[in-house]
Amino acid sequence: MQASQALSELAHLSAQLPLAFSGQVRTTELVQAARNSTSLLQALPDKYSRVLHDILDRLESGALFTEESCSFSQRDLLDSLAVWIDKAHGALNAAQAASSR
Repeated sequence: MQASQALSELAHLSAQLPLAFSGQVRTTELVQAARNSTSLLQALPDKYSRVLHDILDRLESGALFTEESCSFSQRDLLDSLAVWIDKAHGALNAAQAASSR
């Protein structure tokens, strides 16, 4: 059950990301959805949680400023989140394949 919940949470983040890129979803909403993905974070190794929270912290900080006054690009951070999502998907698939053997 936890694996299916983790995959569901990951799918939700994957669907929200392009909406955040286009401005249809606020960054704060995406960050909150990611922080609420507890099953996903429990299903992944600890390093995934640390990296995700680092990205989310920077996204939250960047959301407080305009793009010009921020020391890092929101777009670059969303790109980093996209990479994290891809790697998390691979890790979940590998874990699922290993458990089905």
